[in-house]
Amino acid sequence: MKKIVFPIILAMFCSLLAKEIKIGAIMPMSGSIAAYGQTAYEGLSFANKLEPTLKNGDSIKIVLIDTKGEKVEAANAASRLISAEKVAAIVGELISTNTEQVVSIAEKAKITVVAPAATNDKLTQRNNFVSRVCFTDSFQGEVVANYAYQTLGLKKAVVLVDQAQVYSLGLAKIFGEVFAKNGGTIVKKIAVSSGNKDFKAIVSQIKSLNPDMIFLPLYHPEASMFARQAKEIGLNKPMFSGDGVANPTFLELGGAAVEGYMFTDTFDYEAPPTKRSRDFIAAYEKATGKKDMASFTALGADAYFLIVNAMNNCENPEDSVCINDYIKATKNFEGVSGIINMSKSGDPIRSAVIKEVKEGKFVYKATVNP
Repeated sequence: MKKIVFPIILAMFCSLLAKEIKIGAIMPMSGSIAAYGQTAYEGLSFANKLEPTLKNGDSIKIVLIDTKGEKVEAANAASRLISAEKVAAIVGELISTNTEQVVSIAEKAKITVVAPAATNDKLTQRNNFVSRVCFTDSFQGEVVANYAYQTLGLKKAVVLVDQAQVYSLGLAKIFGEVFAKNGGTIVKKIAVSSGNKDFKAIVSQIKSLNPDMIFLPLYHPEASMFARQAKEIGLNKPMFSGDGVANPTFLELGGAAVEGYMFTDTFDYEAPPTKRSRDFIAAYEKATGKKDMASFTALGADAYFLIVNAMNNCENPEDSVCINDYIKATKNFEGVSGIINMSKSGDPIRSAVIKEVKEGKFVYKATVNP
């Protein structure tokens, strides 16, 4: 009898000591880029369901705030999560411009931020309390430039740049530098604006320039609209983007016009790279009935798992300084999107995949290692 009673008493005692630890989630759940937040949060929340507690018995609660895709909302969300909710860490935002706002608030409070998909290089160069699970713009820009020139033999490019988005500015800059280094020519850079729905004059101008390809470091609403209007006038040049179009909504918005479109991504659902990938996908399919999963879903899950892994290795799992330090020291971490090796700057050393739209689906083309 004593052998049975003691474990029960011990378990009851541990449950009394256990506490709730909060992780903030700052995501665009509505607005023009809601698809990014919705898919990333799906991964984050599902990962929380799979691993809802720490090794010490503490439970983890996700506190979600919708930014509507706006910079001011992102900053306000960070302030609220830190001051009112007392979160130990934050996941978010999804785009680089808004993530900068989150980090500027979190940095002062020494609360670590893990960005699932914010790729702008300067994000981690300027701040200490931020890491990411995605690759950087300098890497994916180089991947696109080399693949277009060396593999596909495309030598003349037109580049569209959204002047309001650091993601677009950084990616366009790196692509242009590497493409020129290969021997390619940037025929013209054309400025566009977030929310632009009328590209008729631009597509006509590009058609007259007759480039070999068009590089569009844009988010999926603008990229899909451009592709539609380009096809309407018979502009059928190869189109490339970064991971800003790596979302099923891009296929819905673009329809037949995005057939053949190529882009960089972090994850291929058809070829899960780790055991955690396979296990997560199996559980995800069983829970949702879906036979596909967005790369941002994998990245949202990885941001959560990376934070939980750090918390499990800190004496005080609410010590954000310890969490931050441990994340940046993480090596050979088995994530849903692949193996993650973190650098001291908070940038992971990881591969990229190139995909193409074929018959209304994202199809794997190649893997490029760093």
